[in-house]
Amino acid sequence: QVQLVESGGGLVQPGGSLRLSCAASEYALDYLAIGWFRQAPGKGREGVSCISSNRSNDHDTYYQDSVKGRFTISRDNAKNTVYLEMTSLQPDDTAVYYCAGDLTGFCYSRTYSFPEEYDYWGQGTQVTVSS
Repeated sequence: QVQLVESGGGLVQPGGSLRLSCAASEYALDYLAIGWFRQAPGKGREGVSCISSNRSNDHDTYYQDSVKGRFTISRDNAKNTVYLEMTSLQPDDTAVYYCAGDLTGFCYSRTYSFPEEYDYWGQGTQVTVSS
């Protein structure tokens, strides 16, 4: 059974930075594309970013328009971990952040942000941006 565990959330001031981690079961990154989602109070779950599995020669990555240039997704295969580096954080970024695994192994621009595309989910980590 695949497990995904998020960490790194917390309280940060506007303009600050955080790095979220998604620790996956051993070898999971070999075949899972990993997406990051967030859900603010009273809102639906929205896709933030995605990185394809090790099966992808290009390690395709995608970002929601509102986070382009501020968030960076990356992977450390030796640690079985995917990171979401978040900079220039704003109050609108406040949400519970989830990582999710897609068994197809690939991110596609038209579907990476759809929660129903993913097969495994972590428990979430809270990010609060406030002064």
